[in-house]
Amino acid sequence: MRFLRNKDRDVVELAATDAMPEAVHVLDERSIQAINAALAAKRPLLVRGEPGIGKSQLARAAAKELGRAYVHQVVDSRTESRDLLWHFDAIERLAEAQLRGALGGSLADVKRDLKIANYVHPGPLWWAFDWVGAKNQAAVVSRPQPKQWDAGNPDNGCLVLIDEIDKAESDVPNGLLEALGAGTFIPQGCDEPVQVDKIAPLVMITTNEERALPDAFLRRCLVLHLALPSLPDDRTALQSLLVERGRAHFKAAADRVLAQAANILIDYRLELLRLHRLPLPGQAEYLDLLRAVINLGATPERQEELLFEIADYTVRKHPDLASADVKRN
Repeated sequence: MRFLRNKDRDVVELAATDAMPEAVHVLDERSIQAINAALAAKRPLLVRGEPGIGKSQLARAAAKELGRAYVHQVVDSRTESRDLLWHFDAIERLAEAQLRGALGGSLADVKRDLKIANYVHPGPLWWAFDWVGAKNQAAVVSRPQPKQWDAGNPDNGCLVLIDEIDKAESDVPNGLLEALGAGTFIPQGCDEPVQVDKIAPLVMITTNEERALPDAFLRRCLVLHLALPSLPDDRTALQSLLVERGRAHFKAAADRVLAQAANILIDYRLELLRLHRLPLPGQAEYLDLLRAVINLGATPERQEELLFEIADYTVRKHPDLASADVKRN
C-alpha cells in the first residue's frame, strides 16, 4: 500500500482551473500522519475544523500525492445516505415509460428497457469501491466518469471526499455505517453487490461542526482536527503560518505584503474574539485578500496600499464593524 511521504511540510501543486489558477496545498506533518493512519487502519478520516482552513483541499492534495483517483461529493440538507452510494433517476424512467406508451411496443421490450437498473447512477462510494463496475454502470445511463484534474489513476485506488456532512440529517452518516464497515452494498434494482475491488478506498469526510455527528459514526472514523494557532498567545505562530501559506500560493509576492495581510487578518480576528463574534476570518480570507491585491496592484507598494481597502470586502465581513476600525500597523 502506498502512503504519504513523512515530511514536516510538503507543498502540493494542484491542477490550475479558471476559478483557482494558483491551487496549492501545504501538507503538514499531522495531516500526513492522520492520512497514513487512516490508510493503515482502513477507516474513514473525519476532518474537523473551522470553514476555510483547507479541509476539502487536503483531500485533493492527498489524492494527488497518492496517485489515486479523486471523487468529490458536497452534502446538503437534501442529501440522503443512498445518494452517496447510488442515485435512481425515477423522473427519467417515468418520461421514458410515457414515451414508450405513446409509441407502443411489445411488453417484453418495455420491461427489458425500463428495468430499474437501467436508471441507476453510480454515486461517489460506488466509484471508490469498484471503479470498473461504476464505469460500466455509468455507460448504461450515459454518464461520464469523474474527471481527474490531477491525473489520478483508479488502478492506484480511489480517494473519495464527502464534504460538509454536518449539513445533512443524522440518518445520513448513520446510513453509511454498513457500507463503510462491510465494504459492500447492493444498489436498487441490481442483482450483484458492489464491493471493494482490489485496493480499499480512502474515505475522507469533512465537517464544519454546524451539527453534532452521531456517536456510532464517530466511532467508525479516525479524526483529524485542523486549527489555526490560538490567539492572543500564538500571534507569531499564526502570522508565520499565514505567511508560509501565502508564499506557497503566490511565489512572487513581496514579504511585506504577505506579512501586512496577515497582520490585518489577525487584528480583526482578535477583535472578533474579544466581542465573542463568529465566524472568524481565517486562511481562506487571507488568500482571497492576497489574490485580490496582487491582481489589482502592479507593484508591492500599491498592493500594500490596497490591503486596507480590500480587507473591507475579503476579511471584515461583519456589517456593524465599520471599516474605520481597521488600524494600519
